[in-house]
Amino acid sequence: MASQTRTTLSVLLIPLLLSLLTASARAGSIAVYWGQNGGEGTLADTCATGNYQYVMLAFLTTFGNGQTPVLNLAGHCDPPSGTCTSLTSDIQSCQSRGIKVIHAQSVADYLWNNYLGGSSSSRPLGSAVLDGIDFDIEGGSSDYYGDLANFLSQYSSQGNKVYLTAAPQCPFPDTYVGPALQTGLFDYVWIQ
Repeated sequence: MASQTRTTLSVLLIPLLLSLLTASARAGSIAVYWGQNGGEGTLADTCATGNYQYVMLAFLTTFGNGQTPVLNLAGHCDPPSGTCTSLTSDIQSCQSRGIKVIHAQSVADYLWNNYLGGSSSSRPLGSAVLDGIDFDIEGGSSDYYGDLANFLSQYSSQGNKVYLTAAPQCPFPDTYVGPALQTGLFDYVWIQ
């Protein structure tokens, strides 16, 4: 009888132990976009939930054709007035928790110098250095995103890894980001 009790207890403890071991890994399976709902709380609060391993800042809404990219964080801050530099401590808080903070789409040089490891006198997020770029392309042309991925991936050789992620639509191959995915350079793909 004691042997049967130990076996039953062991069988009951195994799922509990497995759930405890995987509890900390759950955040690794979830990515979230942050920055398009003024009521979603701060970036630091989002990261402090422990629910996410990747946070995409969204979005650069204007870019290409020689235009300076425009960061739109929907009421959280206003880049032209310099108020987004307040996100520096939030980004660093997320990164100190092991959460990768990634920006969504644009032009490689501008992205490198303003959001990644380069330098610019007009960094919208202050001295914070993001971990990578997310390609969430839902319209326009698919031209040149593969080139952008190639160029951005070359920055990884200059120190920290630049993560490349993409958020294609369900139909395969995705019309807009599909050609870029064919480069094989993307670290993560978040299917919408």
